Amino acid sequence: MSHTFGVHEKLDLHEIAVFKTNCLIKAKTMQLLVSDPELKALLMQDIDLSTRQVGQLSDLMTRAAADGGLTS
Repeated sequence: MSHTFGVHEKLDLHEIAVFKTNCLIKAKTMQLLVSDPELKALLMQDIDLSTRQVGQLSDLMTRAAADGGLTS
């Protein structure tokens, strides 16, 4: 089944991708400054998860762009 993305869905997808990318950047920056091993481990988990999520969002944005109207 093929899904056509609406304009509002494309804009929401872009907004989420920007937010997750900013979160990823902040987690990577903070990980370099943290000395507590537990907190560092939590940040590494967040970095791994966020990296996968940004990749998935990028794939969705590519599909949405192929649908017409939004470029990634």
